[in-house]
Amino acid sequence: MLLSLKYRRSVAGKTAVFNGKEVILEETDWYLLDLFRLWWRYGISFIRLQMWVEEIMEKFMRIYKYQAHGYAFSSVEELLGSLGGSGFINMTRRPLSDSLLELGVSQRFIDEVIAPIMRVNYGQNVSIPAFVGAVSLAGAQTNLWAVEGGNKLVCSGLLKLANANLLQAQVNTISPVYSGEVLQYQLSFSTVTGTGSELYDIVVLATPLQASVGSGVRFQGFTPPLDTLPGNYHRTVATVVHGYLNTSYFGFADPRLFPFASVLTTDTPDLFFNSAASVCPVNISAGFRRKQPQEAGVYKVFSPQPLDKTQLKMLFRSYYSVQVTEWQAYPQYGSSQGLPPVELHSNLYYLNGIEWAGSAMEMSSVAAKNIALLAYHRWNRQTDMVDQKDLMHRIKTEL
Repeated sequence: MLLSLKYRRSVAGKTAVFNGKEVILEETDWYLLDLFRLWWRYGISFIRLQMWVEEIMEKFMRIYKYQAHGYAFSSVEELLGSLGGSGFINMTRRPLSDSLLELGVSQRFIDEVIAPIMRVNYGQNVSIPAFVGAVSLAGAQTNLWAVEGGNKLVCSGLLKLANANLLQAQVNTISPVYSGEVLQYQLSFSTVTGTGSELYDIVVLATPLQASVGSGVRFQGFTPPLDTLPGNYHRTVATVVHGYLNTSYFGFADPRLFPFASVLTTDTPDLFFNSAASVCPVNISAGFRRKQPQEAGVYKVFSPQPLDKTQLKMLFRSYYSVQVTEWQAYPQYGSSQGLPPVELHSNLYYLNGIEWAGSAMEMSSVAAKNIALLAYHRWNRQTDMVDQKDLMHRIKTEL
């Protein structure tokens, strides 16, 4: 409402799961038929899963009430603990597969439904921590929002609304500068026209500090020294292809009989891609229709490695163009490095630590709001607004 952005209407499209040989699970046009097929193949596993995810999301949604009342948290552990107690914290340390098996979800359901969702969202398997797995499963719901014109308009709109003085520069070093008891931070940076530096009272870092990513930011003059954080980021390759999908590869010799807009894959060694899906524009006109498989369409393929020509020919009968984007998209989950700190120094904050609990736009937004509140309370020495316990009860008594 503040940014006058519009909801991008969704375009209907069915999903299938492919195991490298055949389609083993597919959506139909009938919701009740889909439910019956799930029940027939997996029993009540999908009901148990749905209840589990809903319970976690219901607890997580408390953060918006806490933040609306101005409360902040000095660490990711404190934030998660305030929402779901030790259960949420333990979920960041325990594999998703273990949690689901204990819940009564069948191994078959995990292999054929859960694993494909983890592969398309994070390019990883069901050994990722349970909390990030729950975030991934919540993101697999059909009622998600997207912005007409592209989600990037949220960022540019907020930047404009804040009247921020944006410097297009690469930060090179951050150094503490003391003037008596007053602490500031000197940032040296490079621009297209040269180099410069500025002093700031508060600094928020919104870039991964793991050595594998290489943010280019160096810390100088800190005692004790600040260094890169442990852990690695997962490389993801997105290949956007304008061409004709080879439906025969999925077992449909006639493209006109291929009804799916997206194909997810199981965790099978021989499969070289995680997902393939037709892509719709960021602006959906009133008369827009999704391209049919027998027509040339735009497809996005996620894979752990760049696709070679042989693999492209397996997925596409022919194509006009191929664009490849390779980046370190999210943490490589499963290692025991713990959750990174929010406060690196007295007035130096780190946003990306929350990615190690769960990587999503909403998680980053929550982290940003938390840091804004935390920095404000630290600056004004309002300790009663940070890391408070039993916030639900406290908020009720405030009302």
